[in-house]
Amino acid sequence: MNHLTNSRRLRTLARLTFGNTTSRIYLGLVLAVTVFVAVDTLFVSHEDASFAGVWLFFLAAPTVFVFLLGSSMAGADAGGPTWFVYLSLVVSVLVQACALGWFQRLLRGPRRGRSAHPQGA
Repeated sequence: MNHLTNSRRLRTLARLTFGNTTSRIYLGLVLAVTVFVAVDTLFVSHEDASFAGVWLFFLAAPTVFVFLLGSSMAGADAGGPTWFVYLSLVVSVLVQACALGWFQRLLRGPRRGRSAHPQGA
């Protein structure tokens, strides 16, 4: 019984994160900016440092800053090791996609069961 409840919760969480229009638009925007940052970092030469990566932090804000603040409070220098910064970005984006899905569900109200018969039949 507990396994079914956990499975149902995971399905609901996945649906909130990936299965609605609002979350998909947000995740698509994050993906587009990530590709832009990767291309800018790997293939474009700059005389000075590029600020392209800042856009990812803007999209992941405010949750990414909570993770980075927690890291610095735990004694890590400048947000922690590089892997932690990347992990913080990924987790922050997923948390916010889920929050957007939950907010969309909240605005639309509870889902009504679909009728077995089409309208007018």
